[in-house]
Amino acid sequence: MVEIRKPIRIAEAVGKVMQYELSERVDHVPLLESDHRFLAKTLVADHDVPPFDRSPYDGYAVRSTDTSTANRNEPVTLSVVGEIGAGTVYPRTVQAGEAVRIMTGAKIPDGCDAVVMLELVNEINAEEISLVRPLLHNDNISFQGEDTRKDESLVQRGSFIHPGVTALLATFGYDVVPVARKPKVGILATGSELLDVHEPLSPGKIRNSNAYMAAAQVKRAGGEPVMFGKLPDDLDQCVTAVSEHLQEVDVMITTGGASVGDFDLVPAIIERLGADTLFNKVAMRPGSVTTAAAVEDKLMFGLSGNPGACYVGFEVFVRPLIRKALGTKFAHLQRSKGVLGVDFPKPNPFTRLVRGVIEESEGTHIVRPSGLDKSGSVISLGEADVFIVLPGGTRGYEKGMEVDLLFLENQKGSEWPWDNLVASYKS
Repeated sequence: MVEIRKPIRIAEAVGKVMQYELSERVDHVPLLESDHRFLAKTLVADHDVPPFDRSPYDGYAVRSTDTSTANRNEPVTLSVVGEIGAGTVYPRTVQAGEAVRIMTGAKIPDGCDAVVMLELVNEINAEEISLVRPLLHNDNISFQGEDTRKDESLVQRGSFIHPGVTALLATFGYDVVPVARKPKVGILATGSELLDVHEPLSPGKIRNSNAYMAAAQVKRAGGEPVMFGKLPDDLDQCVTAVSEHLQEVDVMITTGGASVGDFDLVPAIIERLGADTLFNKVAMRPGSVTTAAAVEDKLMFGLSGNPGACYVGFEVFVRPLIRKALGTKFAHLQRSKGVLGVDFPKPNPFTRLVRGVIEESEGTHIVRPSGLDKSGSVISLGEADVFIVLPGGTRGYEKGMEVDLLFLENQKGSEWPWDNLVASYKS
């Protein structure tokens, strides 16, 4: 008998998943290995930046009062009494009529309150310079703490470590960085039609692309994929494999067998494991038959065997769970707005997540489908930048309508993108 499933809204399904907590653990890794990880604690400044008043230019440190009368007709001449390189300090207080040659980043010497840029100086000889314009108090000085003050929060826990964050970590002496440990996500493909990637095609067979796609998605989300291979459409084998492998991972993904036909095994696997089904149908296309279940303290996701549906199911449900375990509150795909660049006449009762590409036009995201909008399409995934969100209950959408977008590659994320998803004519 075909199982009757009742679809629930995307937001409700996501909410059910996000009620669960994966273990949050911390690794300590060398600074050079921390990129593309997630910070496990908030970075706080332990000193002022800059740590002292310094010169932003190559030039001369002077007393501004000595330059007050300078003009082209009556230049002011100053005596050069020393030179300061970056990392060195002038040993005495500068007196009236004196100047000190200074390099970019060097500490302003005592007695000086301004810097004149090198290109504005007439160097008479090695011991004298002349100026033809006055300087004001504090001209051309980078002040202690102007970038940040000691004890200020700089980067929040859960932040993605990109090169700018790496610079801050190095600035504050983090040769070893506390990062969130990557959740382990098991991936098991089911289907008697599946071949390994290296195997030649044969009639009725396809290569196991979903497992590798899901592994790459796990990595992009910040997790660690654990590949458990593929199994034929045999319930006993699948139950045994899932039961054993669940003990090795934080989350388990199966691809294939999630629908309602004779060889769709996920519902039977869940029943045999005594799992609690969170949902087994979502009001969305593709991926409506995505299933989520709790097996004791672990979550299991049954994703569609169709590549497009599998891809969407992962990004909507599995990705935010991984990101939550990494400590970020912006766990979901980043949401923005765009304008349809083509008609999309296909009617649908469910919200549709269309794989799309972006073209910029005068600051506006113009979007169109990246290829064939069918759940079995692989080719459309290669160019996809975003999901174009088209709420259900319409007879289709027209070129020029404003739509919601969910960015696939952006690391910033959204705190909760599922409220008030609408499409309308752009005014």
